[in-house]
Amino acid sequence: MSSSASLEVAVCKAFLEISGEALDGTSIALLCQRAENEFVGARCGIMDQFISVHANKNHALSLDCRTLESRQLPIPAGVQLVICNTMVRHSVAAGKYNERRAECEAAARFFGEHVPGVRTLRDVTPADFEKFGGQLPAVIQKRCRHVLTENSRVLQAANALQSGNVHLFGRLMASSHASLRDDFEVSCEELELMVGLARQNRGLYGARMTGGGFGGCTINVVQEDQVEAFRTSVCAGYESATGRTPEIYISPAVDGAGRLA
Repeated sequence: MSSSASLEVAVCKAFLEISGEALDGTSIALLCQRAENEFVGARCGIMDQFISVHANKNHALSLDCRTLESRQLPIPAGVQLVICNTMVRHSVAAGKYNERRAECEAAARFFGEHVPGVRTLRDVTPADFEKFGGQLPAVIQKRCRHVLTENSRVLQAANALQSGNVHLFGRLMASSHASLRDDFEVSCEELELMVGLARQNRGLYGARMTGGGFGGCTINVVQEDQVEAFRTSVCAGYESATGRTPEIYISPAVDGAGRLA
């Protein structure tokens, strides 16, 4: 997950080490995002590069992508992060990601013409959406609804982690996945199968797709003493249904990119 950002940050840090130059972590993240936007042509945000630099062991990170303010959030004891790789990546992924960006930008421009002060969809309130959203084309309306509800879920999820409420965090993951599937429409058959298999297991708090969608991985929050049973069950179920053997990683949160001893 976030392999491009991880590579960008690691290479940047290596060149800085070799050259004897120094950049602060946020400047590194912004430089690597620029490389992906302008050289590769993927219109990604700053999230993946930022966490690749600023990650702290046993913590998630809440990031305001406009101000770049962030806070570290403790991952509760007794749970593990389990990554399930569907082993598929549909060819539409890159183009569809840019398409979603364009759709969201179109919605932001629409609201900017109707509501003073709106620059991006984060400035749109539920009341604004209720009042004007019906004038948008149906597809753009769905994309907008996903962004508005997802922003709210992220704030709730950060508070849930801060207070150690892993059950609420898991429910928000489920709601997020449903919105990504139904309103943002970036899921696929393999991701739905993987999430469905996860939900059949004891000890699961939450499961959702992650990344750009149309394949790739799911992220699961699982009770620590149920992890091995979870891995065995999901692997067997996915292989039986698809003929593919998934890669399943038990992946604790660790520090960001740094110099190897």
